[in-house]
Amino acid sequence: MNLYDSLNPQQCEAVRHFEGPLLILAGAGSGKTRVLTHRIARLIEEEGVNPWNILAITFTNKAAGEMRERVERMLGSVGSVWVSTFHSTCVRILRRYIDLIGYSTNFTIYDGDDQKTVVKEICKRLQIDTKIFRERLFLNAISSAKDELTGPEEYARRAQGDYRMEKIAQVYREYQAQLKSNNALDFDDLIFKTVELFQSVPEVLESYQERFRFILVDEYQDTNLAQFQLVSLLASKYRNLCVVGDDDQSIYRFRGADIGNILNFEEYFPDAKVIRLEQNYRSTQSILDTANEVIRHNAGRKSKTLWTANPDGELVKFRQFMNGFEEAEYVAETIAGKLRKGEWNYGDCAVLYRTNAQSRLFEEKFLLANIPYKIVGGVNFYARKEIKDILAYLKTIANAEDDLAVRRIINVPKRGIGQASVSRVQEYAIAHETSFYEMLKDADKIPGVGRTGLKMRSFVDLIRTFRSKAEFYTIKQLIEDVLEVTGYVKELENEGTEEADERIANIDELLNKAAAFDEEFGGEEFGGAESADKEGGLGQDRESGERRQSLLDMFLEEVALVADIDDLEENPDHVVLMTLHSAKGLEFPVVFLVGMEEGLFPSYLSISSEDPMEIEEERRLCYVGITRAKRELTLTCARQRMVRGEVHYSRVSRFVEDIPDEMLAKQDSFREARQTERPARAQNQTAYQQAREAFRAKVFVPQQFQVKKAQALDYGVGDRVRHVKFGDGTVKSIVEGGRDYEVTVEFDRVGQKKMFASFAKLAKV
Repeated sequence: MNLYDSLNPQQCEAVRHFEGPLLILAGAGSGKTRVLTHRIARLIEEEGVNPWNILAITFTNKAAGEMRERVERMLGSVGSVWVSTFHSTCVRILRRYIDLIGYSTNFTIYDGDDQKTVVKEICKRLQIDTKIFRERLFLNAISSAKDELTGPEEYARRAQGDYRMEKIAQVYREYQAQLKSNNALDFDDLIFKTVELFQSVPEVLESYQERFRFILVDEYQDTNLAQFQLVSLLASKYRNLCVVGDDDQSIYRFRGADIGNILNFEEYFPDAKVIRLEQNYRSTQSILDTANEVIRHNAGRKSKTLWTANPDGELVKFRQFMNGFEEAEYVAETIAGKLRKGEWNYGDCAVLYRTNAQSRLFEEKFLLANIPYKIVGGVNFYARKEIKDILAYLKTIANAEDDLAVRRIINVPKRGIGQASVSRVQEYAIAHETSFYEMLKDADKIPGVGRTGLKMRSFVDLIRTFRSKAEFYTIKQLIEDVLEVTGYVKELENEGTEEADERIANIDELLNKAAAFDEEFGGEEFGGAESADKEGGLGQDRESGERRQSLLDMFLEEVALVADIDDLEENPDHVVLMTLHSAKGLEFPVVFLVGMEEGLFPSYLSISSEDPMEIEEERRLCYVGITRAKRELTLTCARQRMVRGEVHYSRVSRFVEDIPDEMLAKQDSFREARQTERPARAQNQTAYQQAREAFRAKVFVPQQFQVKKAQALDYGVGDRVRHVKFGDGTVKSIVEGGRDYEVTVEFDRVGQKKMFASFAKLAKV
């Protein structure tokens, strides 16, 4: 088979390009991996390039393995081609030459736990209070500094006058000294030290420039400054650098990725050839039109428009619900209904959301509907560390005989109770045939425990206090009290990291679950006023206490049953639940993009930020989510959603509002959706249920906005016009359609935009 038979004209052009810098702007689903592998094959087969003169860099081992396999299928064995990740490439170089910058070549690579241990020891040595300055704060700051090629000395100079930065600089200096003493590198050092090696020892750089005369870099939009510098140094002699990426899919800014690397490629390499891959092989045209409409509102991008030879397909659906419960129920019922009709398989479907905490409602609804699912890029909601910690407190309050739960939380948050003392108490409890918790009450009398025993007794007193409150508190109140008294959330807030924020969001979602449980089971219908002790006073309090205690047991039982999904045998045919960040690079026939509300997606942090790049990154994340869908896409949102157990009202996400009405199939209420998809349901409802749903539908179903086409426009091509958001611009073209006019305007500030006249409300100036 000819090397070019499977390529379109733009792909062929990219593959045939030989020498000089090349930027391939590869839109979603446009076959970039095919282009990279065919380009490597052509360099070897047609241009006579030696395999050992080619370096292909990817971001994951999986992508590197796939690229190598594809090339070998075309050419046979190509063992001398370096196809690897950034870190693997740097390790191979450093193993040979790191001794030239003061390390031994048998250096150790530290993982996250090793790093944390080093920082913890340094903080202890420097007498830094880790309750104020968390270890994770230092580790994140050090990692960011290395991504920007900023060493300890330079960081210290920049930190002058800033107390917090000066503390970080102090730890950074000690951290690097400790790693050097241990002949160890962390993952950020692998790239940092390779760049340092190249800059310090020109002979080594020159040898690798000669070795790698042709360099290919995948996912270039995700590179940071250190990676950019590494690639630039290697390619500076022969300048045969081919980078492939999509600025519209740059979504890792929080990890240090710099979108400027791809946007400014032509400034760094003025003679670069730029090729756009805009033909999409994945999605229907309706889905691509939606994606194009969303992403075109970003100013910081290189213009491209996805198109496909695939059918137009169904319009993208938009559903707005009363709350998150209805949203999750709709998704579950839609999947179950389509499966019954034989239209979908479970494995066709993916539910994508902005934060991990959103998975909880979908997990529960899927479990009730007997829909198999798998969480990708995260763990089952109830298996996450912070959730298991809080549930362990509740289990200990309900039943202190649960040794596993007690041991889990005895030093969470930290109380100065070491593992050696815990093990000693556990051994003593086993020897005396009693529970771990019972033995804690007299821990100070156990030989070898010493003063730690007093801390253990304080823990017992803490649990007793919680237990007394559990008699009168709702489940939500009890959890909030545990969080407040133990300082669990406060400790996470002090970390100040994205991971900590994610954990706090998960705890907030647990509070939502507790509030919903309280509303369902904690009212008058459970026990109720009639069952209370008629004598009132203490007797009534006792009855209330027994009822609350049984509520805690019920809550823990319900959670345990939901969490049991983790123990089921994995089914290859399952619905996938994942965050939008985890979904990058994947594709699914059917996608539900949920939680499309202001404050959730885009997030409150991005909305409130003064940096416009925050919103642009959120919009790119939305674009990534939309372009995961192959055949069908549904966008959903809720008018109200539980946040920390309280109801918050939200308007529809601006990303949905970016999409013209005629591109969406709208169905604005859950009741309307159910009446359309399950018309016989009302016949099985009681009169009360029908009246209740009719009442709610009248309140919450909004009037539809009707587009009214103007008979004529008061401006024409070449005229200057003004838009309320984009400012002044020049009309480039006007296309009359059946329902409206499509107007293309070149705005002075944000560049070219296409819009419908009825929505744009342009004014001639």
